[in-house]
Amino acid sequence: MVPAKVVIRNQIRALRFESGEMTQQDLADRIGVSRQTVNAIEGGKYSPSLEVAFRVAQVFDKPLEAVFQCLMTE
Repeated sequence: MVPAKVVIRNQIRALRFESGEMTQQDLADRIGVSRQTVNAIEGGKYSPSLEVAFRVAQVFDKPLEAVFQCLMTE
């Protein structure tokens, strides 16, 4: 049996633009990571730690599930 692959999707780009076109650098400064980290998370190349995920959700005043979605694939 092959374990399911976990894919984390996010709404960060849409939320940044809904928040007055917040830049990746603005978000990075608010959550305490580099702009490159925000870029990698937003692009789906990197899954954030739970702590960073909660910080992102808090910045946008959204529940975690509104920002990140976890999909299981076979």
